[in-house]
Parts: sequence; structure tokens; C-alpha cells
Amino acid sequence: MTDVVVISPPFRSHAAPLSVLGGALGAAGARVTLACAPDFTDLAQRHGLAFAELTVTRNANSGVAERTAQGRAEADRLREFLDATREGAVPALLTQARHRAADMLADPDRILREIRDLDRTARPDWYLVDQLSYPVTLAMHCLGLPYATFCPGHPSYLPAGPEAYFGLPYAWPDPLRPAPEPLAELRTAVEANDRAFTEAFRRVCARHAPGMPPPARAFALCSPHAVVFNYLDLPWLPPAPAGPEHIYAGHCSAVSGTAGLDDSWQATVDRLTAGGRRLVLVAFGTFLSARSDVLATVAEAVLSRTDASVIVAAGDRVDELLRSPGLAHASPNRLRVAGVVPQLDLLGHTSVMVHHGGNNSFGECVAAGVPALALPFSSDQFAIAHDLERAGLGLAEDPNRLDVETAGSALRRLLTADRREHRTRRTEARAAGPEYAAERLLLAMQDVSRPPQTP
Repeated sequence: MTDVVVISPPFRSHAAPLSVLGGALGAAGARVTLACAPDFTDLAQRHGLAFAELTVTRNANSGVAERTAQGRAEADRLREFLDATREGAVPALLTQARHRAADMLADPDRILREIRDLDRTARPDWYLVDQLSYPVTLAMHCLGLPYATFCPGHPSYLPAGPEAYFGLPYAWPDPLRPAPEPLAELRTAVEANDRAFTEAFRRVCARHAPGMPPPARAFALCSPHAVVFNYLDLPWLPPAPAGPEHIYAGHCSAVSGTAGLDDSWQATVDRLTAGGRRLVLVAFGTFLSARSDVLATVAEAVLSRTDASVIVAAGDRVDELLRSPGLAHASPNRLRVAGVVPQLDLLGHTSVMVHHGGNNSFGECVAAGVPALALPFSSDQFAIAHDLERAGLGLAEDPNRLDVETAGSALRRLLTADRREHRTRRTEARAAGPEYAAERLLLAMQDVSRPPQTP
């Protein structure tokens, strides 16, 4: 039996798809262990995985970022990032670029030691590593361990060409396309990060593995064997890195295995959709639910510019949202605001979703055949929003310029749009999925050999 250790950073949005893929590997005959922070044992239990404690970054997000206990420096960076999203796309991306070393390359020496210790104990045949866990990928490289890469975001997160840079969207939706001057500023910042991370990687290699070839580019370092993209294989995507097998999973969500809504949520859906009303779901992921101003605008647009009902995932901002002028007197027959929502199960009852352009939400909507209005704030969300529009699967707007009329107009278009393209893409996504990715991954890794046991 093949033994696999799946290493995830302590972020729910990363650990969830990785654990689904780990479960699919287990169903295909592998013995799988999820290595993550203690708060994520529930995911291992849910998908039948063993669990090993390993915390690969001081940042954390166990479900709602503002609720997650973390250090003061990490909490300060989160607040600074959320403030920057209010200023626009480039300020948010520049803030992320400034935070990148502290967020993504803290403690590489400690992590390498802990992975060496884990490997001496677990001795798996190979690892599955989250691509954004850069110290983990670096440790794999230095220790010569066999691993596959899981790319949790847009495929362009793995830059393959000389003009491609992590942190610089490969494409933009028209409403958010920056002017040349701020775009040039962003390019300068990500180029500097590219050089700094590569130099840092090479220093770690020199300390721990002087006989190994130093990485040519830090952000491009990945498995030489296989890369799993949690994304559709769209024909216009930028080239993937040469060498490893490319596996496009379409999505890594348990769409076909959901248990369905519990009685309380089913009663909510029945109330909101009574009389044939359609349902709009609004959720901005585990970080951006803090943008209650945009959530309120969208919810008011649903209530005042369409005949649909709306469910809003508001994180820690439920009371704030319910006090907003456009929602304070809304009927409970058309509005439900909750801290967290069972997004996957709700999509089966949803006519349109409004999300932040996050990769999980994008993939889940595609697999459910639900059109989306994307309101991207940061990270790879601009590239995903571009792809969503180009694929004919939804619309994109600037969240910081959004008003009730603009949001209402977009929602009316989506509520009445032809669904043929959505059905085609849903079939494509479901033909792929975690089971397909697991089978391909096991084949790609079956002949990869381990190095001898190190003393």
C-alpha cells in the first residue's frame, strides 16, 4: 500500500481541498496522513485520514480569519491587509508583497528540521505539498524527498515564463484593470520579491544541502514529478512549468458526497424560496467577510433590485450587517445573515452566487453549475475573475466602486442568463474532480523512489 503524507498550511481554504484530495487518494488505495495544525483534526476525521501535528506558518485561519487566535504581528498584518483592500487592487497587492516574507517564509530552518523529524517517523512513499507553503517545498528540495505539488490557487501562482511573477495577475477583468503607473509599481515590487525569495532559498540550501542544486526561482520551485492544479484546464491559461505532469482537477470539493442541509438550514431555504423565489448566496471566504460594507451593498441590491432572496455569510460582522440601513427592516422571508454558511450544500439551491473570486468558490460554483458575480479584492482573485468572465460563467465588478444599482443590474443579468455554458463546464468539472486527480497522481508517483534513510 502506498503511504502518502499531505502537508497543509493552517488555513481552512487550503486544508479543506487538500483533505478532500487526501480522502480520494485513500479511496483509491493509499494510506494517507494529513499533517497540519491541531485545529484541523476534524478534516482528517471527516475524510478518513490519519493526522500528524505540523504547523508550517505562524499565520492561521481556522474558518473566519478575524476569530482565529494568532500572534499580535500576524493580527496586525491581517488588519493592514483588510484596510488596503479598501484602497483598491494595487494597494492590496502591494501590501501583500510587503508582507510576503513574514507571511510565507518564516522559520524555514525550523520547518526543515520538523519535516526531517516527521519523515524519520512516518517514512511515507511520497508527500503532497501545498504550493504556497514555500518553506515546506524548500525542505522537500533540500532533503531530496519525493513529493507532488498541489496548487491551491490560480495556475499562474506557479510562474513558468520570464515575464510571469507571483503576485502580478496574468490578466485582469476590465472593471479592475489598473492604470499603467500603479501597475508598473506593482511589477517592481513583485520582481524585488522574486529576487529576495530566491536569494533566501539559496541561503537555506547552502546551509542544509550544499550538494543540491540551488533553485533557479523560488516561486517556481515545484515537484519535478507532478503538479495538481485545483482548476479547470482552460485553453487560454499561461503555460505550466516544464517537467512535471500537469493534473487539472477542475475542483477539489466533495460535491458528490455532501450530506445535505441540516433541518435548520433546510427550513431557512424553504422559507426564502417559498412561492418560487430564487436564492442568491453571498460569501467572501474566510478573510474578506470583514468587508461588511460590500456585503451590505450586495444584499441590499438583491432585496431592492431583484425579486430574489439572499443568504449572506458575514463572519464576525453579522450584527453590523443587520444594522445597516438597507437591511435593518428586511423581511426574514427574503434575508438570512449568518456567521458561516454550508456553502457547498447551499449551492444546490442557489440561482446566483456572489463571491470574491476565490479559487474554492469559483470551482464549487462551476461544479454546481451556478453563475457568479465576482468581486475580487486581492491575491489571485483578479485572474480568476478574468477567467470566470472569459469562460462565460459570470461577471466581475470592482467591489470598491460597487453601488446598489450596479450590483442589481449585474444580478438581474445573471438571474436571467442562458445556462448552457454553465452546464457544459459543470460536466467538464465533474468529469475531473478529486477522484480523477487522485488516480492520475498515484500513477504519476508510482515509480518515484525515496532517498536512503538519513542518520
